[in-house]
Amino acid sequence: MEQNGMQEWLGKAEVLIEALPYIQRFNRKIIVVKYGGSAMVDGELKKNVIKDVTLLKLVGFKPIIVHGGGKEISRWVEKVGMEPKFINGLRVTDEETMEIAEMVLNRVNKSLVQMVQELGVKAVGISGKDGGLLQVEKKYSNGQDIGYVGEVTEVNPKVIYDLLEKDFLPVICPVGMDKEFRTYNINADDAACAIARAVHAEKLAFLTDVEGVYLNPADKNSLISELGIEQAKELIGEGNIGGGMLPKLNNCIDAIENGVSRVHILDGRIPHCLLLEIFTNKGIGTAILGESEPRYYKEEK
Repeated sequence: MEQNGMQEWLGKAEVLIEALPYIQRFNRKIIVVKYGGSAMVDGELKKNVIKDVTLLKLVGFKPIIVHGGGKEISRWVEKVGMEPKFINGLRVTDEETMEIAEMVLNRVNKSLVQMVQELGVKAVGISGKDGGLLQVEKKYSNGQDIGYVGEVTEVNPKVIYDLLEKDFLPVICPVGMDKEFRTYNINADDAACAIARAVHAEKLAFLTDVEGVYLNPADKNSLISELGIEQAKELIGEGNIGGGMLPKLNNCIDAIENGVSRVHILDGRIPHCLLLEIFTNKGIGTAILGESEPRYYKEEK
């Protein structure tokens, strides 16, 4: 074998060896992946994400996908001649919009199930309505009524545990019901966080359209690789976190304080970002961790 060829194969072997301790540590552990943003729109990125999650399943992890579908919902709302409306980043969801949102989210859900099964892994698509998974109450945005938007009040994870026990990969869309069995749309980040807490997930990964958390949002070289929750609270208190990252980081802190060991914020626009963050020493996004968690991802820096 030529020298260049041998080096290429040795490089591949080194990647596998580097992944080994992570595979050992997280074998049979639950990992919740919140899937959204550009990675849901770009066909090639979509395939890569599903390949990543399928690989996690095949090497012994117990992944759960919680997906959004905001851009697709907006597209269909416009298709029927309506205009998407948002207040403080939250979709105003009247009865007709809720009907469209549920239709679109279920359509997205089954397309993801199909992609997983094409790769040889059994998947089941459900919504927060199934088995009473997500119970909600009406959510307000700074006191403003935004319609059928729900705040998760209770999670019944039995249906998820049953699917994991039978070796299925659950794919969950963020629709729930209140005590009167009315249907509500749920922010996918909130749903993923609530589910991760309820199933005592080892990891929660957010696929987003940003590289991670910055010490200084104006400086792209200030990406923080690992962040303790006390540091995260300080960044928020100092006003360094704004826009869509603020509720996301608050969700991360909430998840850590409720038993999730690590939360990852990843740029879903990077191919195979999930594998790069989970299986390599250096990672590529921001890992938020509890104060007792070892900081081992960046040891070689």
